[in-house]
Amino acid sequence: MAHALRLAERGLFTTQPNPRVGCVIVRGDEVVGEGWHRRTGEPHAEVYALREAGERARGATAYVTLEPCAHHGRTPPCADALVAAGVARVVIAAEDPFPQVDGRGIGKLLAAGIAVDTGLQREAARELNIGFFSRIERGRPFVRVKLAMSLDGRTALASGESKWITGEAARADVQRWRARSSAILTGSGTALADDPRLTVRDLDDVDFQPPWRVVLDRSLRTPAGSHVLDGSVPTLLLHGPSAVPDPRFAAVECAVVPPADAGLDLAAVLALLAGRGVNELQVEAGARLSGALFGAGLVDELLLYVAPVLLGDQARPLLQLPALGDMAARWRLQVVEQGRFGDDWRLRLRPS
Repeated sequence: MAHALRLAERGLFTTQPNPRVGCVIVRGDEVVGEGWHRRTGEPHAEVYALREAGERARGATAYVTLEPCAHHGRTPPCADALVAAGVARVVIAAEDPFPQVDGRGIGKLLAAGIAVDTGLQREAARELNIGFFSRIERGRPFVRVKLAMSLDGRTALASGESKWITGEAARADVQRWRARSSAILTGSGTALADDPRLTVRDLDDVDFQPPWRVVLDRSLRTPAGSHVLDGSVPTLLLHGPSAVPDPRFAAVECAVVPPADAGLDLAAVLALLAGRGVNELQVEAGARLSGALFGAGLVDELLLYVAPVLLGDQARPLLQLPALGDMAARWRLQVVEQGRFGDDWRLRLRPS
């Protein structure tokens, strides 16, 4: 199963909105077939593994990181393929909560007399597809907020200048996180101040699907000529009901989202993105929007780069959060991973 998970990880950048899945077929002590889901619309992991195994699949054990599908989508049901191949046993890491599967794949295998075991390395399988499970089970993407700060917790000078707090190695790492995301989200304030491209760049060693760009712009303030309006990658601009798109936005898709306070309804934004198949959403925005997501309890992970520099107390803060009445109300985060990139540190943290 560990090998199947490593195979599944090869689809890290290419399978969305589908989950990343690996399969290994074993006969006795010999691996006779293996495969992984490579890209949406192409065969699933089980099909590749069965093709490689051929007749040796009969009586063998298949290790699959996610419950085999049981419905006709872009490809036929994998549960049917396993039955037809005559496998004797299927070991599944995690059940698939997708409504058209959700136990039906296991049911087909059992009905055919195939032994089924579930739960082996379930948490690892769910972690690999954390965005897929979030979208199906919670109706919203897994939200990862990326921020870079100085040692004194500042993200930009008072003027707004922020290029560059971190070094090249840290910025290159960001590109890999962008590439694994279904979409990258920012606000109109960042679009105005920084004119970001929000595209994956200088990543020549992996194949990837360009993530959507998503811009929250309640009043349609994003100016003509902005990089996010250039149509170079699929872009979704979300605005309030009172704003009317004009020719500036001809190269992007615009959609209405209900307003809330001074911005847009963030829960509605996430529900809309989930409906479009967004699994992992990377937020690259300023202190206000990032803070609003934290305040609403909508942040699942903080990807924080810390540079060994000081910007001073007049520089801009990391997040705008509500004032706390006492220390008992402080925001608690758990460190999931830490690593060094050049002179900078990267922390992955999740609300605890």
